[in-house]
Amino acid sequence: MFPAMRHWAATALGLLGPAICGFAASTVQLKDQSSVTGRLLAEKPDYVVVDLGFTALTIPRGQILRISGGTEPKGGAAAPAAESVSQVYFVSKSPPPERSVRELSRELGESVVQVRTPGGLGSGFILNEQGDLITNFHVIEGETQISVEVYHHPAQGQLERKPYKRVRIVAINKFQDLALLRIEDEGAPRFRKVLLGSADLLAPGERVFAIWSPLGLERTVTEGILSTKSREVQGELYLQTTAQINPGNSGGPLFNLRGEVVGVTNMKITFGEGIGFAIPVENVKYFLDHRDAFSYDNDNPSTPYRYLEPPRLPQEPPRASKK
Repeated sequence: MFPAMRHWAATALGLLGPAICGFAASTVQLKDQSSVTGRLLAEKPDYVVVDLGFTALTIPRGQILRISGGTEPKGGAAAPAAESVSQVYFVSKSPPPERSVRELSRELGESVVQVRTPGGLGSGFILNEQGDLITNFHVIEGETQISVEVYHHPAQGQLERKPYKRVRIVAINKFQDLALLRIEDEGAPRFRKVLLGSADLLAPGERVFAIWSPLGLERTVTEGILSTKSREVQGELYLQTTAQINPGNSGGPLFNLRGEVVGVTNMKITFGEGIGFAIPVENVKYFLDHRDAFSYDNDNPSTPYRYLEPPRLPQEPPRASKK
């Protein structure tokens, strides 16, 4: 942030004082060690808009280090403090308390979606309020017509099933079986996001659960334990779980009892029961942090990657010729 803007923002905050205490405030931490606190009005790919009470401040994304605090969940329950990472996903600032699967599944169900293509269906989960979501690559492989179904939960009333048909492929990693999609329907609401946790902190025997759409049966919950977190399959390490996995589960989130995503379910042993596998969430974070390297070229659906121009060699000065 330029010095003049930083001074103006600091002055505005000093004048604002208690005025921002009436709503759930967010803190925008800037790269120059200063910060801005207010209510988030909009979050766009290139900028965010913060309500300071008497005016709104537009902050370029390039100046933002992280965004913390903010939205109060429906029902008035206290939300776990979260911070934005890499401008796409969120993690907990401190470990949330463990809760029952019944309570968590009701709270997180709106963040888990069904992904449909002409060739099949799968599951996915929302990363942020703007509609970025994760699913498996094999769910959308070879497809460009993708739709996402979300179950919105109004403050009062029944669940509302809403299909979104303008879904763009943002990035893909065929080798890790991950895909990043974005809902771009006009008039789409702010979506309910999930928090990403850590598979490294899990231990075999810990309880985990999943929300997904097996065989197209929406909003199904299964529970199990983590059998091992280092199962090698074709050169890659996976989480092995007893939570049931079936066709249509692919791309769905595997949660711990704190409500954090610890894995992305993607396959099972077809001739065995209770032997399912999930991609560790650390792989998902790496994919999201380096998503530019995995960007999908929408103008050439046959090519899964956008190849950048190679660096040019410096021009050599002309050599003097001998006569």
